[in-house]
Amino acid sequence: MPLSIESLLLFASILFLVSLFATKAGNRFGVPALLLFLFVGMIFGSGGLGVQFENYKMAQTIGTVALCIILFSGGLDTKYNDIRPVAAQGVVLATLGVLLTALITGIFIYYVVNAWFSDISISFLEAMLLASVMSSTDSASVFAILRGKGVRLKNNLKPLLELESGSNDPMAYMLTIVLIQLITSGQLDTTAYGNAALSFFLQFIIGAGAGYILGKAAVWLINKINLGNDSFYPVLLFTCGIFIFSATYFIRGNGYLAVYLAGLIIGNAKIVHKRTSIRVFDGLAWLSQIVMFLTLGLLVNPGELWPVALASLLIGAFMTIGGRPLSVFISLLPFRKMPFRDKFFVSWVGLKGAVPIIFAIYPLAAGLENSHFIFNIVFFITLISLLVQGTSLTRVADWLGLSHKGADKSEFKDFDVEFAEDIKSTMTEIEVTGDLLRKSGRLMDLPLPDHTLVVMVKRDGKYFVPKGNTVLMPDDKLLVITTDEDGLVETYNSMGIRDYRLKRN
Repeated sequence: MPLSIESLLLFASILFLVSLFATKAGNRFGVPALLLFLFVGMIFGSGGLGVQFENYKMAQTIGTVALCIILFSGGLDTKYNDIRPVAAQGVVLATLGVLLTALITGIFIYYVVNAWFSDISISFLEAMLLASVMSSTDSASVFAILRGKGVRLKNNLKPLLELESGSNDPMAYMLTIVLIQLITSGQLDTTAYGNAALSFFLQFIIGAGAGYILGKAAVWLINKINLGNDSFYPVLLFTCGIFIFSATYFIRGNGYLAVYLAGLIIGNAKIVHKRTSIRVFDGLAWLSQIVMFLTLGLLVNPGELWPVALASLLIGAFMTIGGRPLSVFISLLPFRKMPFRDKFFVSWVGLKGAVPIIFAIYPLAAGLENSHFIFNIVFFITLISLLVQGTSLTRVADWLGLSHKGADKSEFKDFDVEFAEDIKSTMTEIEVTGDLLRKSGRLMDLPLPDHTLVVMVKRDGKYFVPKGNTVLMPDDKLLVITTDEDGLVETYNSMGIRDYRLKRN
């Protein structure tokens, strides 16, 4: 008996609530939220509470739309000034790095699986397909962990990792599609390989060109059209992203690459209602991640993972300590000034997530002989990657001395204030303590640097604009605006203020 729409909505809302509560609990133990979403989906699925969901086509569709939104949002949030110093390294890792990871890991899979597992027979192309599916770092996982945990890294490592993860999915996607075409065609001659290589490069070139042109066109459209209602602009931005992805597909380009590049262009341009639109899109990206991971969790049967556990552990371990590090160090050989510890950390952040699982659905949809084996291997390795690499990311950064000890750049707790982008300033939020008021309780007596103002005070849940002779009280919250961030941070440190947050405009 088919479920009614009300039953489906009730089930979806319960699934979301359980996931969000599990995430809150998991944050205390450093468990990535995306891993918990997968677990919740598995608990409710056929191997848990018995919800039957085996529609691979629907899962592929949901994953495609969700990944499109996540990549578009990632591009919107990426600033040119942040990635410019690491653009070359990021592009090399997103292209050559992915190719090398697939090649090195594919060779390992072919020889190890066929030599050590007599009940499994896998061809070289199938081994390369399995490696290609897992060859990229997952953008949703990297964005969620780096931004969700507020990880602060030295040497521009954070923008490098975000650039790589946001731009390397298209390479993995193209490798996956080309290998599936080669396997299904059955004609493995020079012509077939030549056509595959031509298709590969055409998708890349058309995707990049479409992303640039359509991104510029979207900026023009958003600024020129007058919708008459501010609430329509986030909808317009969403529509542009979906159009760019789908239009690129119809001209035989790579839609994932196009939508990421378009997001990058739009996010760095001046557009109407930009801040509101991007904030709405951030929420939409998180919703897409939740839907995507829950769907994939429902799709898998945990009982089918145990037979491939040993093979998955071997392949996953090799990718983590062999395939990924080798590809990273080889790809970054031209960048000799990049410290060894930076390269080591980049190699460790080879996070897997929903993207490899989505790509693993393609062989299932194509009806390949070993498609279920590939899917289960990829799912198991994704769980291990999120559990091991995801939970240890901050600790590894600390161990390598790459964590930046400074002000908290996370969202404000007590003030929800934004200024126009053209106003170049830094806002800070601090809490008044008794030690701060030892010499004097008046606002004018605080030794703040020039070009710095306390513009608002929160006291007992109420807000007011202070004057110079305002007497501050312990537990007051201050909103401070400055154009001299370095001077303000130095002043805070000399005053013994440690609990403050910065938000650059």
